[in-house]
Amino acid sequence: MSAHTADQIVHHDAPSDMKAKIWRTFWILLVLTLVDIAFYFIFPPSTYRNWLFIVLGIVKAYFIVSIFMHMKFEKKFLAWMIVLPMSFVVYLITLMIIEGGYTDDSRNKNDGNTPAKKTEQHDNHSGH
Repeated sequence: MSAHTADQIVHHDAPSDMKAKIWRTFWILLVLTLVDIAFYFIFPPSTYRNWLFIVLGIVKAYFIVSIFMHMKFEKKFLAWMIVLPMSFVVYLITLMIIEGGYTDDSRNKNDGNTPAKKTEQHDNHSGH
C-alpha cells in the first residue's frame, strides 16, 4: 500500500459566496423553465420544438450539475466522467429524433391517403 501525504490530497472548497450562487442559479432555472413552458404553448408540435426543448434541457442540466451538484468545483477528470456519457445520451436522442421523423414521414406518405381516408374507403366497400 502506498502512503498518502497531505500534498497528494487536493480538496477544492466551494467559493465563499456559494449561497448567492445557488440563489442566482435558482432564478436562472426558474426563468428557463417558464420560457420552456411558454414555448410549449407557443410553438406547434414539430421537430424544431423538440430540438428547442432538448437545448433548453441541456442548459438547465448544466446549471443543476455545475452549481447544485458542485461539479464546477471538482477536478476536470471527474467532470469529464459526467460530460462524456452525457454527450452519448445527446447523440442517442439525436438519432431517435431523426429516426422518429423518418418513420412519421414514411407513415404519412401512404399514396396520399391518410388513415381516416383508408377507413372511409374500407367502409364504403364493405358488403354493400
